[in-house]
Amino acid sequence: MPQGSTPVPEHRAPEHPSPRPRTARELGIMQGFPPPPEKRPTLSDWDLPPFNRWSFQNVRSLIPSVEVRRGEDCWDLPGEPLDLSEIRFLDHAGAERTVARWLAQSYTDGLLVWHRGRLAGELYFNDMTPASAHLAQSVSKSVVGATAGILVGRGLLDPDAPFVDYVPEMTACGYADATLRHALDMVSGVRFTEDYNAPDSDMTRIDVASGWRPVPNGGPRPTIRDVLLSLPKERPHGERFAYRSIETDAVAWAMERAAGRPLAELVSELLWQPMGAERDAYFTVDGAGTALADGGFNATLRDYARFGRLMLEGGRRDGRQIVPAEWIEATRFGGDPAQFGPPYDLVSPKGAYRHQWWVHDAGRGDIMARGVFGQMIYVDPEGDFMAVKLSSWPDFLIPAFSIDTLAALAAIRRELG
Repeated sequence: MPQGSTPVPEHRAPEHPSPRPRTARELGIMQGFPPPPEKRPTLSDWDLPPFNRWSFQNVRSLIPSVEVRRGEDCWDLPGEPLDLSEIRFLDHAGAERTVARWLAQSYTDGLLVWHRGRLAGELYFNDMTPASAHLAQSVSKSVVGATAGILVGRGLLDPDAPFVDYVPEMTACGYADATLRHALDMVSGVRFTEDYNAPDSDMTRIDVASGWRPVPNGGPRPTIRDVLLSLPKERPHGERFAYRSIETDAVAWAMERAAGRPLAELVSELLWQPMGAERDAYFTVDGAGTALADGGFNATLRDYARFGRLMLEGGRRDGRQIVPAEWIEATRFGGDPAQFGPPYDLVSPKGAYRHQWWVHDAGRGDIMARGVFGQMIYVDPEGDFMAVKLSSWPDFLIPAFSIDTLAALAAIRRELG
């Protein structure tokens, strides 16, 4: 039992057992020499259940990638994991659950909890290890957003400048009269259908362009930026928040042009090395070598935690400012809740969105990096608390799972505090 926690009264009813999701190994995915054809993921199904139980830790085996190199020194994560398993919370349906059962039932691959400068919990499931690189999905956006903040702090990038100042080619698409800030906060008026299941959606077009899906009908594969330049404007910029993955790819293009370096090198040299990552990370890349900024980042649980810790500590590592403090302060408190409505307020009723981060409570200033299929870095400076959860859910979006994750983390934070 963590220090400061309260015993669970004996009169509480035990939880009802329910099936535990099977691991990739138990499912037989990629088992055998060779594995049978029906147990091998393909470009048509690698990120869907059940194959994502294996592929989210093995993306490099399926899709071309580029290294994000670590530096020479590693930022220590002191502390010893505590037993958090019996902490209880009320889930989305009002039922009481333990942290142990929540982790078992929510397709968890890894969980790390950081509290008051110490490691408080570190757990691995589904054959994940401290050396396993796990797909970030849209947590990648927050990595790119923090790197953009470093470029802004160095005077190399102006968030209020028009996109065409950096990428003149954008005069031919919906970003012709947009600024970088419009895309950083996802309030541009560019059309982008964020539908993960529709075969003709813009999101599916990006999946095809990035090499994540087969090319329909065997035609030529476009690039990520081919798709970006095809998108029209459908409403005035700055009108309202709408989550659209392409905004991150637009920002990344401007970052590369401003700095004269590819995104993977920028993340490595400005963020990953100074932060003290323990291992190399990587981005998936398209046929032109362009990193998928909106979802293609892969790293270990501990290195995601180092990134979360950096944000928790105001962008500083051991007194050295890496991400500008002003950028992080604006990320936490600069979002506009008035622009943040359904369906996004289902998970965060007091939320906002800023600099490629979700703001869970605009008053508290706790922020989240979130990705489909259950990826999350939760950063709460007020509680001096940070947690990373990596998952391989059976669907892109499961709002009940997101609500339960935040409820479980809040309960852990209370117990530790």
